Amino acid sequence: MSENNNCPRGQLLLRTLAMPADTNANGDIFGGWIMSQLDLAGAILAKEISHGRVVTVSVQEIVFKTPVSVGDVVCCYGECTRIGRTSMSVGLEVWVKPVATDGVGNRRKVCEATFNYVAIDGDGRPRAINKS
Repeated sequence: MSENNNCPRGQLLLRTLAMPADTNANGDIFGGWIMSQLDLAGAILAKEISHGRVVTVSVQEIVFKTPVSVGDVVCCYGECTRIGRTSMSVGLEVWVKPVATDGVGNRRKVCEATFNYVAIDGDGRPRAINKS
């Protein structure tokens, strides 16, 4: 998604802390937890754009670049890359700021993905997205 590896692309949508309960057998943060954070972040943006309910319909691609550690501040950034009649695609990046003992951790991109959402009505049926 981002050509510049030094700064996130899009807007900050979600920020949270990686906790010990979210680790895999190796002690790194579980990829499924990262995926759920991406989905939450993407849905926030999709809901704002569509002015209503949305559902996740697919994930085009997700690339994990480096592990996330307990205590890292996890930041999800995103931008809408496509809007159709009822659906939209959101490009997402996960950046972390590691916990550093000296207080000067360098942030790095750890994951990128594209999630696809459909706007739905109160009955759960696709509805048109008002692009205004």
